[in-house]
Amino acid sequence: MSDSKKNKLDELREKLFAKNETAFSEKYDITDADTFCEGYKAYLDIGKTERLCVKEAIRLAEAKGFVPYERGKALKAGDKIYRNNRGKSIILAVIGQKSMKCGINLAAAHIDSPRVDLKQSPLYESEGLCLFKTHYYGGVKKYQWPAIPLELHGVVALKSGEVVDVSIGNSPDDPVFVITDLLPHLGKDQMAKKATDVISAESMNILCGSRPIDGAKDSDSDAVKLNIMKILNEKYGIVEEDFLSAELSAVPAFSARDIGLDRSMIGAYGHDDRVCAYPSLRALLDLDTPDRTAVCILADKEEIGSEGVSGMKSHFFETFIEDICDTDNSLLRECFENSTCLSTDVMVAMDPNYPEVCEKKNTAFINRGITLCKYTGARGKSGSSDASCELIAKLRALFDDNGILWQMGSLGKVDQGGGGTVAMYMAERNIETIDAGVPVLSMHSPYETVAKADVYMTYKAILTFFEKNR
Repeated sequence: MSDSKKNKLDELREKLFAKNETAFSEKYDITDADTFCEGYKAYLDIGKTERLCVKEAIRLAEAKGFVPYERGKALKAGDKIYRNNRGKSIILAVIGQKSMKCGINLAAAHIDSPRVDLKQSPLYESEGLCLFKTHYYGGVKKYQWPAIPLELHGVVALKSGEVVDVSIGNSPDDPVFVITDLLPHLGKDQMAKKATDVISAESMNILCGSRPIDGAKDSDSDAVKLNIMKILNEKYGIVEEDFLSAELSAVPAFSARDIGLDRSMIGAYGHDDRVCAYPSLRALLDLDTPDRTAVCILADKEEIGSEGVSGMKSHFFETFIEDICDTDNSLLRECFENSTCLSTDVMVAMDPNYPEVCEKKNTAFINRGITLCKYTGARGKSGSSDASCELIAKLRALFDDNGILWQMGSLGKVDQGGGGTVAMYMAERNIETIDAGVPVLSMHSPYETVAKADVYMTYKAILTFFEKNR
C-alpha cells in the first residue's frame, strides 16, 4: 500500500472511529486531581455511615454559605439552601437565574454503603465470649467480612427523647471489633461449600468482649455481658433495653489510602457511592449563581431499594422542590418535565483478573473519566430507566465542548447479573435521567478501588452540567 493511501486511511479512521483516550492525554487537565482527592479521602474517613456523611456535608455546606431552608421563605438567584432529612439524607440547592418552571439541573447520589447492622436485641454471651447478633445490609459477599477489623457507628434513641451518638473504632486509641473465621486446618467442610454458604448470615456475630466483670465468680452467668453493658453504660448512659431503639452499624476499620507505587488510585470502604456523592456535593458547593437552579441530593437506602422516608422513593424530594417552586409560582409538574438528572452512581470497571464477566466494547475502564450508562437493570433491562438517546447526545456535546473525559459503560455481560440505581425513581417523576459516575474495582467489597483521575473528572463533569446544561 502506498504512503498516500495509508495516510488517507489513517485520516478516515481518525474521522470515523471512536476514540479511547485516557485522562493522561494532553487534552485533559487533571493537574488538581491529587489535591481534590485528598479532600475526598478525608470525607471518606469521616463519613463511614450515611448519618456521618450528612453531618460532614452540612459542615462543608455551611462553610460555603449554605443555610437551612424554611418553608415559605422568599428566595432569589444565588441563594444557597439545604434541608436535612432526619439526619440520613440531605438535599442542597443553589437558586438559579431562571424560574423553576424552566426546570432544574439535578445530581442524585446515595451515601449508604453495604455494611453489617446490629440486630435490635444484639448482645449475648456464649462460651465466655460476648458477641453482637447482626443483620447484613445491602449486597455483600458474606465471606469477605470475617477476620477484618470493624468500627461501630450509629445512634441510640433513649425513651427520654435524647439521641446518643456512638462511635467506637475510628480513633487510633479505640478498640475495634471482628467477626471470627474458621481456621483452615479445620475448614474442610467449610471450604467445600458454595461461596454463598461459606458463612451464614446468622454466623456473622461480632466479637465484642471476653473479660468478666470485677468480682464475678466462675459460676456466675453472663458476667462478660454484664461487664460490656457496664462499659457502655459508663460511656454512653445506655442500658440493654436501649438497643431496641438504636441504629448501630459495623463498618470496616480501614482508612482511605493511596494505592499503587504511582499513587494513582484510592482504596477505601464506601466508594459506592460516596465517590459520586462527594464530587456532586463539591460541584454544588463550588458553583456560582447558575442559569438554572442546581440541586444535589444525597440519599439513603439505595443499597436496599431506595425504600423508606430517607430513600429516593420518599416524597422528601418533591416536597423540597415544590417549596422552591412555590416561591416563584411555578408548578412542580412543569419543573420536573423540564429538568435533567444525573443519577451519579458508580459503574463496574474492567478488571483484568475477571475479564469474563464484562463485554469489553461496552464496559468502563479505569482512568477514562466519568462513565455514562444508558441503562442498568438485569438481563432484559429490567429495573432500568433506559435514558433517551437525545439526552446522551446532549451530554456528549456538553462534555466534549468543555474538555470533560467521559466514556460509556454497562453493568457486565447481559446474562451475567445486573443491578440498579436511583435513576428509575427520578425518571418516574418525569425527569430526564441518566446514570453517570466513577468506575470501581472490587465494588461492594469492604475495600474498593477507584482512580483519582476518574474522581476528579466526575467532579468537573458535574460542575459543567450545573453551569451549562440548558
